[in-house]
Amino acid sequence: MTATITTTGPTDTAIGQLMHKFTQGDSSMLTHVADDIDFKIEHYKDDLDTSWQSASSIEGLMEVLGRLSAEVFPKGTLALAIDTSSLGDGWHLTRFNQQFFYGERQCEVTSVTHIISHEFDGKVDYFRENVTNVIDV
Repeated sequence: MTATITTTGPTDTAIGQLMHKFTQGDSSMLTHVADDIDFKIEHYKDDLDTSWQSASSIEGLMEVLGRLSAEVFPKGTLALAIDTSSLGDGWHLTRFNQQFFYGERQCEVTSVTHIISHEFDGKVDYFRENVTNVIDV
């Protein structure tokens, strides 16, 4: 499988670089994140405890990413599509469709998420991901 990444609006965004490097497992993705990142992942109609999926610093984000890689993405993730639209003034809306082996369920799944992000000076300083679904393959 190969990733199809399509971008609507700006093609050279910090969120675009961050998401691409995330799917590649490239730790240099953190160069696209502000030190004072306001980061949170939320789940639509899901009973999982996701309270740990938030951070207010790059150090906190590194802890969240470590836990995500161990518990959620132990085999990485494959981007099926990443579509980013500029909302103006540094704000972007990204639709992220992915397939991965979900460590919590011990099976292959697909998931679509929506990310609202803001970037300043080439770095993402605000990130809200809303996981809309996780579907067993």
